[in-house]
Amino acid sequence: MNTTTRKDRARTRRWKPYAIGAAVVTSLLLSTACQPGSGGSGKTNPSERPGATKPGKTASHKPGAHGGPAAIAPCTGDNLAASSVREPASSKEARQLLLTVQNVGDRKCDLYHYPHVRLGADARAMVPVIEDSSPDPGRPVTIAPMEEAHVALLVAGVARDEYEARSITLTLHGRTLGSKGSGAIDVPLPDGPLYADDGQLVTYWTTASGGALDFIMSR
Repeated sequence: MNTTTRKDRARTRRWKPYAIGAAVVTSLLLSTACQPGSGGSGKTNPSERPGATKPGKTASHKPGAHGGPAAIAPCTGDNLAASSVREPASSKEARQLLLTVQNVGDRKCDLYHYPHVRLGADARAMVPVIEDSSPDPGRPVTIAPMEEAHVALLVAGVARDEYEARSITLTLHGRTLGSKGSGAIDVPLPDGPLYADDGQLVTYWTTASGGALDFIMSR
């Protein structure tokens, strides 16, 4: 009996170191898996990825960062100087006029469509436009500082309901066809009397004065 008991105790003593060693290894593995950045799952925190935006912050974009062109403002009466000359200059009657506006501002500006022109305070309506006179339909005419744009104006064409016009005023178009983009701009009269009738016509804006005059010189 005593011999058997001693053998059992010896066997028990031999197993104890192995049991303790296994417990230690298991504990170390669990501890390593729980530590941040251990790589156990192979995943990273989204906020730690390169280029990620941290919670509570948004990415900022500076205006003009993509290099888009700056919008060009419409021309106004404040940055234009207007004038008129008879065509041809040697003409005794001012039937055909070239109206010119010059950009006297310090930035580019856009002229839309054609001007609303009124010949004399007693005019019953604005001067009708020659529809096919636009060099580039739908696009504004851009003039830089000190550059000019023109319209040709037929003052009289049918010799009917003639009247003396003592003033010329023009109002700029807005972006939308038929709209108004400015107040009335006074245009100085050319030398000599100005007699208008129901045949008056005006062209679209252009930077080519000769191109505008071609539409009225043969009328």
